Amino acid sequence: MMRKAIAPLVSLVLCAAALPYAPVQAQNRGDQGQVRKEMRAGNVRSLREIEQIVLPQMRGMQYLGPEYDAAAMAYRLKFIRDGRVVFIDIDARSGKVLKRSN
Repeated sequence: MMRKAIAPLVSLVLCAAALPYAPVQAQNRGDQGQVRKEMRAGNVRSLREIEQIVLPQMRGMQYLGPEYDAAAMAYRLKFIRDGRVVFIDIDARSGKVLKRSN
């Protein structure tokens, strides 16, 4: 009897856990397509170029990965050191640092 009551609850929890990620993944795919389009047009630098500029400046930090914001035309690179996460926002057109969280 207890299993019958738990099974629907487990299914509901698993479905609910997946919901917040679907829109983010779809947005990321859209931003990836946008950045490719902008790179082909010569409007923004590639992630590889941006990483070559920023990563040498972040010695001692572990690089966790990038994000791209198509609306702002900016990359956000994520790092961690000593349990602290640091975000570096980079203008995708110029490669200049826009903002650094501490």
